[in-house]
Amino acid sequence: EFLLLTNTNKEHYTLEEYNAKVKDFQADKDGSVVYLYTIDAERQHSYVQAAHKKEYDVLLMNSPIDTHFIHHLEMKLEKIKLKRVDAEVLDKLITKEDTARHELTEEETTKLKTVFEKAINNPLMKVEIESQQAEGMPVTITMEEWMRRMKDMSKLGGGMNFYGSMPDTYKVAINANHKVITKILQAEEAQQTAMAKQAFDLALLAQGMLKGADLTAFVERSVEVI
Repeated sequence: EFLLLTNTNKEHYTLEEYNAKVKDFQADKDGSVVYLYTIDAERQHSYVQAAHKKEYDVLLMNSPIDTHFIHHLEMKLEKIKLKRVDAEVLDKLITKEDTARHELTEEETTKLKTVFEKAINNPLMKVEIESQQAEGMPVTITMEEWMRRMKDMSKLGGGMNFYGSMPDTYKVAINANHKVITKILQAEEAQQTAMAKQAFDLALLAQGMLKGADLTAFVERSVEVI
């Protein structure tokens, strides 16, 4: 009764108050209410803002015990799911019936996937072509909620060392409805890889994952484009 949740707008709610706030517009097609959260509102700013544009609320879960606390809440609360804002593309974090559809042919889909796999050249980055809203990001990098949660728990101990030793694997979601992706498909073959690499690096940048030599190369390519 006295527990307070805090969102990214620095507003505070009891569990009952928060459920009343979000239950109508953050319910998925299966009837579960999804509480979105971030561990770092600054680093994950683009993901938080994307959620806000859809009028979703985002909780701030940035303390060392929150990984375990999130799991505890899901065990205690009925039909409640907690998902980090960067655990999946937004349309799949809270799955509604009216999902966007893309009009790419099977040949175009296969070609697009091949272009990005060649540009990324990393077996730990799994490329998937998805139907998303056209105004979303062209490329989004995510790690599944359960895997990230197990890895976070392993850092705090508690018998999860197996997950901590596993390599970090990510999904690279290509928004087939975005105009940038259309431009990549229409570009000459020599340009496709470079354009795909630039779009992928932007997604890395949004996740705070673009570092070292890759960051330097991205900056140099961006300067050339300007």
